[in-house]
Amino acid sequence: MPFTGFPPEAITLLHDIIDHNDKVWFEAHKERYLRDILAPSKAFVEAMGEHLQILVPSIHATPKVNHSLFRIYRDARLHPTRPIKERIGVIFWQGGGHRMNSSSFYMHFDTHEVLVAAGIRAFKPPMMATYRDYIQHPTHREELHAILEALQVKGYTLPTARYKRIPRECNDDLPYPELTKLGGVFVATTFPIDAVFHSEALIDRLFKHYETLLPLQQWVYTMTLHPAEDA
Repeated sequence: MPFTGFPPEAITLLHDIIDHNDKVWFEAHKERYLRDILAPSKAFVEAMGEHLQILVPSIHATPKVNHSLFRIYRDARLHPTRPIKERIGVIFWQGGGHRMNSSSFYMHFDTHEVLVAAGIRAFKPPMMATYRDYIQHPTHREELHAILEALQVKGYTLPTARYKRIPRECNDDLPYPELTKLGGVFVATTFPIDAVFHSEALIDRLFKHYETLLPLQQWVYTMTLHPAEDA
């Protein structure tokens, strides 16, 4: 089906999930999820994927759950009292690794806003080692700093430090030591749910953001290609 925007009923359903967050209620209303959220999400992935291939020909844009789409159910072990997700995420990733540890373009929406982002939100230990090795190189470090500075000027939210101290394995006399304290490189912005969200114009709006975020996404992707021992 062509993407014509996310319907207002998608936001109504998310409000209802907040008020009735249990599996019994959700199963009784699952046809609403399939019609108002899952179907337009699949259409969105197909349409956005075609656009992103202009920027990154090897991008993964697969309109399936556990690929570009996320499960609607949370991990019951961590969320026993609220098992249904209250926001809807979509990811487009580059590379052969797991989608959540690959450089990506990302979008999620909830009842009041849309978040648009790129990069990797949280490094797993092997990728953390790769990142810390990679930014020891002055050129890589300068490139990342310049990209983040440029995006901040344009109004994007930059990653914040996860660690209080410079890691032991990092050289602390290089410029921009705060980069070593990051736990991920993920830059984002938000905008409210509006008429564009409910129309096909959402594709163009997001594509402009992804185009702006491309230097960051590509820096992170290049970093992932350098295992720590080779960085």
